[in-house]
Amino acid sequence: MRCLVTGATGFVGRQLCRQLADQGDPVVALSRTGATLADGTPTQALDLAVHEPEATLLAGVDVVFHLAGIAHQRAQEPAYRQLNYRATLSLARQAAAAGVKCFVFLSSVKAMGPPGSGRVRSESDCAPPVDPYGLSKWQAECSLREEFSSAAMSVVILRPALVYGANAKGNLTRLSTGVRRGLPRPPALGARSMLALQDLVDLLRKIAVNPPEGVHTWIVCDSRSYSTRLLYDVLRQASGKGVGIAWLPRWGWRLGAAMLDLVSGGGGQTTFNKLFGTELYSNAAVLAVMDWHPGNRLEDVISDMVAGGRGSGS
Repeated sequence: MRCLVTGATGFVGRQLCRQLADQGDPVVALSRTGATLADGTPTQALDLAVHEPEATLLAGVDVVFHLAGIAHQRAQEPAYRQLNYRATLSLARQAAAAGVKCFVFLSSVKAMGPPGSGRVRSESDCAPPVDPYGLSKWQAECSLREEFSSAAMSVVILRPALVYGANAKGNLTRLSTGVRRGLPRPPALGARSMLALQDLVDLLRKIAVNPPEGVHTWIVCDSRSYSTRLLYDVLRQASGKGVGIAWLPRWGWRLGAAMLDLVSGGGGQTTFNKLFGTELYSNAAVLAVMDWHPGNRLEDVISDMVAGGRGSGS
């Protein structure tokens, strides 16, 4: 099985490329800068926001894993639209023309718009996205569903919840840094869905081996709910610390979060909602179709996350 992976040097791409290579599958690995993978294998430099891949790169490819996109960094709205939406549709068209059997697009639950009442959301429970990232992913999803509904190429759109693992970026990394610096124990508020990196990669590999016909859109998460307090407690334990003291009242957390919003310029969800909001999702749809069950636990991988944070000096 010959695979093409965009975003090969990213958080998900590195793990996927390594495991595909370990099982003997030839991999065409693309990245924006041409950086090397963990084993020293070079990737092919290609900025999808500017250039389309040459037809020779897709020749003989069975599965395309399109992981490249703008996510954590701040960017102008046209940049999100160009890479996350337009380049995605262009690559899918090229893949179909080249006879690729399956196109997997890594979208996000952010494409579903902001959560509402705190209920567990399914794939159809969507609201208009309020940020350029979520909107660009939603636009790409809609175009893929519309254009490839009757195509021979299988198209699978995955909406992962927050993905955790060693060397993860974003809010989990910041929380880990806060724990090391003596952050007080957070209040018991909110809950969100998450997913282990290894579970996501396992699903990607299963889709490649047995791609479903047609176009499918699936939320990907485990069945557990995680609060910021739970994450904090697990991080403390992994760091060799005792139970933290919840000395900061809720109004103090609200004030601190509001100050961070002022410094960052705001936009999208407030810091307080990111920390203590409820954002829960159902994985029932993907479980009903694929022979896949998330089996990793945060407690089992958190030590690698803590070690990675120490190594980065953050």
